[in-house]
Amino acid sequence: MQVLVLYYSKGGNTRRLAEAIASGVDAVPGVRAVLKNTEEVVKDDFTQSAGIIAGSPVYFGSMAAELKKVFDDFVSTRKQMENKVGAAFATSGDATGGKETTMLSIIQCMFIYGMIVVGDPMSATGHYGVACVGKPGEPALLNGEKLGRRVAELSLKIG
Repeated sequence: MQVLVLYYSKGGNTRRLAEAIASGVDAVPGVRAVLKNTEEVVKDDFTQSAGIIAGSPVYFGSMAAELKKVFDDFVSTRKQMENKVGAAFATSGDATGGKETTMLSIIQCMFIYGMIVVGDPMSATGHYGVACVGKPGEPALLNGEKLGRRVAELSLKIG
């Protein structure tokens, strides 16, 4: 079983958080992470995954256009995505930079795709997903791993 960790990253911070999330997915026996940026991902990555964890830097309080384009371009897979697990993550340049609204913009797409959306676990922050300001430090990386594990474990239960 696979979980897609999909991200857009211009400066590397979102990529680094995505790698930590993928590490958490890979820590669950029977599940493997497929780590792809928005330029690499194909429709089969969506449809063959039991879950998707998508992330973006904050761009004007929303996800980057590159990530939104993937959701737009893959809309034909929508019915195949129903009841798969979804989660979001974000990075920003400022503490009040719109991380939660960015995650909500990703979550909205997942709802429209019919996915079962989860936030990060209570052992992390118990909110919309994982987020950080600037380069992800140890707490954000650890929370990212926890989010990856949560989605992988739920994907096994549901799948």
